[in-house]
Amino acid sequence: MGLVGEVLLLPFAPVRGSAWVIRQLVQEAERIYYDPSAIRTELSRLEEQLEAGEITEEEFDRMEDELLDRLEVAMRGNVETDDGTTR
Repeated sequence: MGLVGEVLLLPFAPVRGSAWVIRQLVQEAERIYYDPSAIRTELSRLEEQLEAGEITEEEFDRMEDELLDRLEVAMRGNVETDDGTTR
């Protein structure tokens, strides 16, 4: 895209900039969400909550399954990004 295209798209610069910021935030949130060490920490906390009687066995099983699913995705490295690629 040349100079003319850039000039014509200049009024949309704030929208394009906002879209970029949103993409960056989503990517960072996904990186944190699928971080194996963070998931393992959450599993440890979950076990502590069960031992302390703060959650029931059913709640523990449900949350543990969700965390293990996330860990499996993280370990495979199949996190899909906005542009349809996987990382």
